[in-house]
Amino acid sequence: MTEQRRARPLSPHLQVYDLPLAARISILHRITGTALSGGIILLVYWLWALASGPESYQQAQAILGSWLGLLILLGFSFALFLHLCHGIRHLIWDMSAGLDKSSAASSNIWIIILTLGLTALSWGLGFGLA
Repeated sequence: MTEQRRARPLSPHLQVYDLPLAARISILHRITGTALSGGIILLVYWLWALASGPESYQQAQAILGSWLGLLILLGFSFALFLHLCHGIRHLIWDMSAGLDKSSAASSNIWIIILTLGLTALSWGLGFGLA
């Protein structure tokens, strides 16, 4: 029985499959939703520091202005825009529009383009580049 069991193929799992782009974006949508919850905690910290006085605010600005803080804020803004764009697509799908295979495939690409564009635009405006 053990020899027969060893000869059988193993059951494939997620590392074996090549997930389609729609599945990857759907998973990323869930991850960004969770990340946005963490970002809200960061926003509350910043508001708390703002209300606590100039010393607390300067300390929060120093933390958020460091390279690690800026990287976290960049990730937060990317998560916000991806979650927003994917949510808008779901609203469109709820109206029974864009459900065919070609529209769904093109909307995947549009989600990526809009997310990267909105993130770059917001950071460009924030740094006075745009």
